[in-house]
Amino acid sequence: MSNRLLWSAAAALAIGALALANSRPPKPAVVLAPGVPAADAAAAGAPGPRAAQAPAASPGWTAPRTPWGEPDLQGIWTNATLTPIERPDTLAGKTVLTAEEAAELEIRSAESRAASDRFVLGNVGAYNQFWMDSGKNVTGDRRTALITDPPDGRIPWTEAGRQRLESDLARYGVGPFDTWEDADTGERCLTDGLPLVPLQGYNMNYHILQSPGWVVILNEMFHEYRFIPVDGRAHLRDDVGQLLGDARGTWEGDTLVVETTNFSDKRHFLWRATWRAARPTLHLVERFTRVDDETIDYEFTMTDPEMFTKPWTASVPMTTNQESRGVTSGPMFEYACHEGNYGLLNIMRGARVEELE
Repeated sequence: MSNRLLWSAAAALAIGALALANSRPPKPAVVLAPGVPAADAAAAGAPGPRAAQAPAASPGWTAPRTPWGEPDLQGIWTNATLTPIERPDTLAGKTVLTAEEAAELEIRSAESRAASDRFVLGNVGAYNQFWMDSGKNVTGDRRTALITDPPDGRIPWTEAGRQRLESDLARYGVGPFDTWEDADTGERCLTDGLPLVPLQGYNMNYHILQSPGWVVILNEMFHEYRFIPVDGRAHLRDDVGQLLGDARGTWEGDTLVVETTNFSDKRHFLWRATWRAARPTLHLVERFTRVDDETIDYEFTMTDPEMFTKPWTASVPMTTNQESRGVTSGPMFEYACHEGNYGLLNIMRGARVEELE
């Protein structure tokens, strides 16, 4: 049996078990306003929930439906791209690249990848490009940033949020490494956090499956499952936190809206991307809209008055056409991060040796 079929069968069985365990019949979908309540947003100096603006589907195209009538988002999707989450300072004020600029960026990126494989005497190095599988193309609309709001394409940090960002950047890959918690969550094979953005150099694939009352997303990276009920049930109690939060889905026309709250307080961990850290103040709203056979328009909005001066939004196109993003085509594979992983152990050993010198 192929890997694709194995993943599908395993996830389908898990979805079925959860559905059977829930004795309540599915309720009609309750549309929840994306973002925080308007009163809370105003208190934080931020705008209230934005009106839903569903992306336009391709002309003449009709969204497929599941046997029970919901929009069908199923498949293996990738969001790999060269387009960064934030607009680089060198492109300030420029929202879109010309076709020539995009081609030049892709060429420079390819040259940089090739140069990274050169042997440097005395440098132990890391993975070479044989192991990497990052996006090799910019988004189809040639945007200079995945962030669409605010217009400058930058994360709107509070002063406290920026201080935490600078502290994390100073520690990342440098230490001190006194305990395993001094390594970032990715090095510890835990997670790099939500939402679904192309930060890794490989494994940027997502398998979406559906059954009545459920949507499941399997992240290839870290082998993370997200089980998202779409039957109208309430969120968990406020005192119950989870590393990836507590997700609840609703349908707004052909758009799946996923609201995630109840993130665990893991602010003391080191995160590769500070803005993705699990924390109780984080409120995440994601929107999945299939716009043609190969494309999902994925958009997320993050709200956290402690970290950001206002909510901010990014749009990350996902595709089943892996070849179009310059990544490996085919099924998802097991992410066995801990198998033969001597990195964390040797980081601790190296730190102890440095202490003796």
